[in-house]
Amino acid sequence: MSELIGKDRQEILKELLWRLHIGEAPEALVPEFKEKLGDVSPLEIAQIEQELVRAGIPREEIRRLCEVHLALFRESLEEVELPVPPWHPIHVLMAEHQHMTETGRKLLEAAKKLDFSPEVREEFHAIFERLLETESHYLREENVLFPYLEKYGVTEPPHVMWMEHDQIRGIKKAIKAALKRGDTPRLAELSRGLLEAMTSHFYKENKVLFPTALEVIGEGEWPTIRAEFDDIGYCCITPPPMPAEGTGERAAAVRGGEIELPTGKFTVEELNAILNTLPVDITFVDKNDTVRYFNESKDRIFVRTKAVLGRKVQNCHPQKSVHLVERILDDFKNKRRDVAEFWINFAGRHVYIRYFPVWNPDGEYLGVIEVTQDITDIKKLEGEKRLLDEG
Repeated sequence: MSELIGKDRQEILKELLWRLHIGEAPEALVPEFKEKLGDVSPLEIAQIEQELVRAGIPREEIRRLCEVHLALFRESLEEVELPVPPWHPIHVLMAEHQHMTETGRKLLEAAKKLDFSPEVREEFHAIFERLLETESHYLREENVLFPYLEKYGVTEPPHVMWMEHDQIRGIKKAIKAALKRGDTPRLAELSRGLLEAMTSHFYKENKVLFPTALEVIGEGEWPTIRAEFDDIGYCCITPPPMPAEGTGERAAAVRGGEIELPTGKFTVEELNAILNTLPVDITFVDKNDTVRYFNESKDRIFVRTKAVLGRKVQNCHPQKSVHLVERILDDFKNKRRDVAEFWINFAGRHVYIRYFPVWNPDGEYLGVIEVTQDITDIKKLEGEKRLLDEG
C-alpha cells in the first residue's frame, strides 16, 4: 500500500500529522497544507495514519487524535462522494449509519425528558432497544469488510475503527447499567456521549474508510462480500437483493475422492458434513497464526465468515485482547501449556471456550484449534438417562 501515493506527498503528510501530534493547532497548519498539497484523498489519510503507527505512535493515540486529523482534511473530505448502487455493501452500511444516527438523536431527546412521564421512560427503553439491535452492523465490518481491507495492506485503520466499535459498545453497556439503577441524570449524559461517538465514528468511516475500501477492493469481490453480509444479517433496513448477474455465488465444495486417515477414511462430502454436525464450533489457526478453517455448525455461537480465512488471528480480536492471544500462542509454541480455557455468559447462554495446540507425530507445532461449546443445558444434567425417549 505504501507505493500507492507519491513519496514526496507521503513525507509532507507525515510531517504535518507529526506536528499535530506534538500539539500544533489544525487551523495553523491548514494554509501550509493547502499550499503544499492542495487536497488529500481518503486512501492517503489511511496510508499515512498506518505509517505513523509503524513509526511508533500507539493506536490509541491515533484514535484519540483522529478528530484533529480530520479538522485538517475536512475541506477535502467534504467533496468525497460514493456513487454505489443500493445493493452494494458500502451503500448498506452508510444507510444504516443514517438510521442509527437518527435513533441516537431520538434517544438523547427522550433522555432530556425522562423526569416527566412514564410514557417517555417507555419511549426511551424502546429507542434504546433499537440501538442494541444494531450489533450486526459492527459484526459485518469486523468479520467481513476489515479482513478484505487487511488483505490489501490496509491494516491500521480497521484496528482504529474496531477500537471505536468497542467504545460505542462500552457506552451502551453503561446506559444499560444506569437504566438498571434508575440514574436519570447519567442517562442524559451517556446518551449525549453515545450520539457524539456514533456521529464522529460514522463520519470517519463514510469519508475515509469506505472510500479507501472502494479503491483497494476489486469490483468483482463486492458481490461475495455482500453474500457474507447476508449470512450475518442486517439492522435498521432491508437492503435490496443483488442484480441477477452479480449474485456472488460461492463455488460448491469439491465432491468425490477420499481422505484416508490411520483409522478410516471419508469422502470430502462426508468429512465436511461430520464437522458441521458436531455440537461445537471449531476454528483452526495454522503455525503461522493464520486462520485456515472453521466449521459451520447449525447453532454457531460466534460469527465466522469466509472473509477471515487467510487472516492473522491477532486481527480477529479487539485490540484490548490481542496481548492475551499472543500469550496463549507463545505458551503453546513453547510447550508451556497444553490448553487454555474460558467460560463466559453470552446472549443468555453459558459458553465454554477452549484452545488446544496441534502437533504432528514428530512433535512439530501445526497450529491451534479453538473449540466453543454452549454448555447451558449440559450444566443442568443430573442423575442418569439410559433409555431413549419415545416420540
